[in-house]
Amino acid sequence: MRGGTVAVVGGSIAGCALASAAARAGADEVVVLERTHGRLADRGLGLCIHDGRAAELAATGALPAGIAAHRLTRRRWVVRDDTAAGPAGRVFWEQPFPFHSYHWGLLWRGLREATPASVVYRQGAAVTGVAGDGERAEVRLAQGTAEAFDLVVGADGYRSVVREAVCPESRPSYAGYVCWRGNFDARRLEALGDGGWPAESVTTVCFGGGSCVIYRIPGPDGPRVNWVLYAMPPQTGRLPFDDPTSFPPGRVTEELAAHLGALLDREFPPYWARVLGLTEPADTFVQPIYDLETARTTAGRLLLAGDAATVVRPHNTSGAAKALQDATAFEDAWRRAGTWDELLHAYQAARGAAGREMVALARRLGRGQVEQTPAWAAMNHREAESWWQGQLGGAADIGGQAMTP
Repeated sequence: MRGGTVAVVGGSIAGCALASAAARAGADEVVVLERTHGRLADRGLGLCIHDGRAAELAATGALPAGIAAHRLTRRRWVVRDDTAAGPAGRVFWEQPFPFHSYHWGLLWRGLREATPASVVYRQGAAVTGVAGDGERAEVRLAQGTAEAFDLVVGADGYRSVVREAVCPESRPSYAGYVCWRGNFDARRLEALGDGGWPAESVTTVCFGGGSCVIYRIPGPDGPRVNWVLYAMPPQTGRLPFDDPTSFPPGRVTEELAAHLGALLDREFPPYWARVLGLTEPADTFVQPIYDLETARTTAGRLLLAGDAATVVRPHNTSGAAKALQDATAFEDAWRRAGTWDELLHAYQAARGAAGREMVALARRLGRGQVEQTPAWAAMNHREAESWWQGQLGGAADIGGQAMTP
């Protein structure tokens, strides 16, 4: 099938990937509607993509060549041990970690630059609603206008406007805990002078009721240290986590900042507490953890991708790969289809169950690493491996599923 007009609501990683897929597959017109005016390339979060998934995505063109990435090979699980270990704690388990890390802004920029020139990218285009039937779809914009397309793709994240039309009964549900996130210039590590870790290693600091993942990522001005700490928030009842929200950099409350500081003092090996302490407050934010699975990813001439379709807890390290896989499945469905209905049916068949399975895996990981943590310090290598396999529940690994040809 060739021709047709497509609107992609949302212009971040999933949006750029889906827009490129539509253009490559033969759409006559592709328009990306991104609500923000700011520079998305300035977003500095770290993320990882499994080497196996990256190879698959590179082969399909969904992951462009030349995007800066940092190679990771090993993951060390560490506990505080004030009696037998040094300031960096005691490693109780180590496992292979075949991933590359990325800087969100650099990955987005690479995807944006790879978007075909025919794609129109409109910033400041806030979509307030969508509607569609079996023949056409329509987007309504904040300024009061409406535009019609043959297909509307919702790549507008966990608070998706498009999802409200596809499956209004599905909303993100708060998992009961949050993550503190931050990153900083890796050159600051020189000030610590002890306990450094290999550049290709990921460290997971474990404690009762939570864990923290620490690794290096590429940055616009050189390597950076990225970290994600999962734990229960302070139980004050004053934090609005039931509705999808976040506390962006510079807006983390004093209460949340103090709770983080207490966790570091009480639970972390001294070296790793100092590592996180190198992060500026302006580079720290808090993200409540949510789950979302949808019974369907298409309805009429509407289609969901990325976090608009499923929200997977970050423990699974699959968010970026999943968005790019959605784009790959979309392009493949388009090329095989003779009609819009065939395209939508094929996409639903390819991605619906896969998304729900990733949500289920991430829930198991969240239970094991935050909600029902084991006695980490008592574990040996064999017990840790058994515990890990129990979380995987038959999955081959974290980082997303292999795509079938």
